[in-house]
Amino acid sequence: MEILLWLVPSAVVTAVAMCWVGWAGREGRGEVDRDVAADRLGRALQHEHPRRYAAPVPERDRSTGVAVRPSRRAS
Repeated sequence: MEILLWLVPSAVVTAVAMCWVGWAGREGRGEVDRDVAADRLGRALQHEHPRRYAAPVPERDRSTGVAVRPSRRAS
């Protein structure tokens, strides 16, 4: 059991870092007004994005999902 004591400092540092990130991250987002967010979303949805190329059509997989071994002839 004593050999596991070397894990204690790293576990404490990890726990402290997780608490700090959880506390510091909750305040930093900032609130956006609902009307402003709706206007931004509306402008983004109205904007046309040109397509540069057509997506390739994937080849149909003819697998049945069952592995079948070829039959062997009896000697």
